Amino acid sequence: MTGRTVIVTGGTRGIGLALAEGYVLAGARVVVASRKPDACEQAAEHLRALGGQAIGVRTHLGNVDDLGALVKRTVDKFGGIDVVVNNAANPLVQPLGEISAEALTKSYDVNLRGPVFLVQEALPHLKASEHAAVLNMVSIGAFVFTPMASVYASAKAAMMSFTRSMAAEFVPFGIRVNALAPGPVDTSMMQQNPPEVIAGMIGGTLMKRLATPDEMIGVALLLTSDAGSYITGQVMIVDGGGTPR
Repeated sequence: MTGRTVIVTGGTRGIGLALAEGYVLAGARVVVASRKPDACEQAAEHLRALGGQAIGVRTHLGNVDDLGALVKRTVDKFGGIDVVVNNAANPLVQPLGEISAEALTKSYDVNLRGPVFLVQEALPHLKASEHAAVLNMVSIGAFVFTPMASVYASAKAAMMSFTRSMAAEFVPFGIRVNALAPGPVDTSMMQQNPPEVIAGMIGGTLMKRLATPDEMIGVALLLTSDAGSYITGQVMIVDGGGTPR
């Protein structure tokens, strides 16, 4: 990834920060985007301490103007964009019958609308790159029954559909588009669940454990580097063997 510029949304913690670290250590210039400016700067400082080039840009995925500003700041700083990683997520949990219109809109803004419009904003620069790739972080929730989390899962399923459409439409421009669907990962988002819910998720995997955020790095690098040059329109499930069950 040396010399390439990567945007990672939700890049200040959890899977996003792990991916940002992986890209920096692989030689990329990284832009981390998040709603909190202090967290953005702390993450960027951490990445620079690892020896990489990095900046943080406060970005609200639900605000299209913010997405344009993120792209402009990236291009002004590093001269272009090679990879977009749509990682930011809103893990809304509401039972069917009690879902509010406001909650549905907020979830879809972050989980679906924002990622789609970020790719559109970055598209001219991706077209100009010789190594362009998009990675959409989805979820095994797009494949399995998801009581209480239907809003989140449905948005991820829609993002999976967009991934395939993007791959088909962007292939003439040399832009590859893939998705990564993690299973249960040990992040702050996961730890917000009750212990019995976490235990149930662990029990649903063959490996009987949570993943670490670092375990997403290898697949992300495969799907967005030249190592995956013949892979597009795919969804890679990284779930410890749970989904096929």
